[in-house]
Parts: sequence; structure tokens; C-alpha cells
Amino acid sequence: MSRAAAPPTAKTTPLTDAFERVWAVVRRIPEGRVATYGQVAAEAGFPKRPRLAGQALNRTPAGMKLPWHRVVNAQGRIALPAGSEAWSVQRRRLEAEGLVFRGDRIDLVRYRWQPRSLAPIVD
Repeated sequence: MSRAAAPPTAKTTPLTDAFERVWAVVRRIPEGRVATYGQVAAEAGFPKRPRLAGQALNRTPAGMKLPWHRVVNAQGRIALPAGSEAWSVQRRRLEAEGLVFRGDRIDLVRYRWQPRSLAPIVD
């Protein structure tokens, strides 16, 4: 016997459900590691949708404790505007966790979170 799905409400829409899945993945990124937007989206079940991960992080509710600073772009760079306050905060937090920048990049071979296997992740 199948049950009909409950109609979406303001609190549970497909988009908010997708954001919840992205936030759950970001919570799993360990200290001293980073993940790319594409990697986060794929882990959340949305392969090839890195912008969805970015949208979810941009719309994180105030007060939610989320290690958002551990998400970088596919080149290992902070995606925020260089020199902005948010960019500086993200860089400081990553450096405080022991990540070393080479110029404006993080070495993804060294610092990328590998949750499923030791195989390299291709963005």
C-alpha cells in the first residue's frame, strides 16, 4: 500500500529539502579539510550542480552552526570576492585549521576531504 506524499509547505519544499541535504554534507567536512562546491553537491545527491551548493550556503539561516568556510571552488580558491570581509574571514578560519595557501589557492590533493574512497574526485 503506498502513501501519498504530503503537499509541500513553506517549510518543506523541494528547494529547502535540497538545501538541508547540502547543509548536512557541509557539517560532515572535518576540520583541516575542504570540499569543492561540486563535491558537496554530488555528496548531497545533486551531481553536476555546484551552484546549488553555493545557493544553499548563501541562504544558510542565521544562527545555524555550519563550517561553510570549508567549501572552496574547483581550483582550490575561495569563491568570495578577493579582499572582501567574508573572504578574509574564510581564509583566516582555514589557516587557523592548519591549511596552507599557495598564493590564493589551497592544494586540493593535500587538503580535499575524501568521504567515500581514496580515489581522486574530479569536478
